[in-house]
Order: sequence, then C-alpha cells, then structure tokens
Amino acid sequence: MPANLAFMELALQLATENVVSGAGGPFGTVVVKDGAVLATGANSVTVANDPTAHAEVVAIRNACQQLGSFQLDGCEIYTSCEPCPMCLGAIYWARPAAVYYANTHVDAANAGFDDSFIYTELPLPPEQRKLPMHHIEIANADECFQRWKQSQKKVEY
Repeated sequence: MPANLAFMELALQLATENVVSGAGGPFGTVVVKDGAVLATGANSVTVANDPTAHAEVVAIRNACQQLGSFQLDGCEIYTSCEPCPMCLGAIYWARPAAVYYANTHVDAANAGFDDSFIYTELPLPPEQRKLPMHHIEIANADECFQRWKQSQKKVEY
C-alpha cells in the first residue's frame, strides 16, 4: 500500500474510533512530514465544548506544537473528510504542501454535517448574512494595523 493510502487509512481509523469511543464526530486527521506521522487529531467539539475543535484544527495545533512553528511547511494533511470552510481557512493559514481527503462534503451532509449554509453565506455582503453583522466605525480603529506595518517586532505570516 502506498504511504499516502496508509496515512489516509489512519485518518479514517481515527474518525471511526472517535465515534466508537463517544469522544466526538466521525472526523480524523493526520499531519505528515518527510514521510512520517508528525501529529494527529480527531473531532472533539462536543467533549471539549469547543466549536473549533474539528479534527483538522486539532491536528494542525498538535503539528505546529511539534514543529515549534505556526506553519506546516513541507507537511501534508490527510483527513477523513473534505475540510469544512473553517478548517479550509485554517489549512490555508498553516500552508501545508498538500491536502488529501477521503469523504466529500456531500458525504458529510448526508451524515448530518451540512456546511452548505456557510458556503451560501460567504459571498454575501456582511449586512445580508443571516447572522447579523454590524460594522462600527471608530476613529483611529486602524491604529493597530498602522502599528503592525511599522513594527520591527512583527513576524510575517
């Protein structure tokens, strides 16, 4: 079995074990660097009372801790399901070399995990979204950005 299939099998195993143990939803993720497992993660939204504790986010956090970096340079992510919009955003910020997934977002929707409403909301102007969003204009609100641009201490990402 090619290595990438073994890593995908591990992600799927993590997802299944997570359900069987009652620890969370059917999602598992493996982060690989240089052909070896660097970190794993499983969905722990309900047990951690953390809506951001999706398998991909957990695995990214674990991998970044192992690397001592906020980016996953040279890493690959293997996940049991196509990443949701939140996880996709986290993955882009982490900057891995590639992402591999087994199940699709349609498969997830058929199992009761439907993120399609988020995809529908994203292209809308903030004031047209179902979640009320209100822009508050404050003088000098951009001071934090101006200081960032001028900072000698900033770490670009």
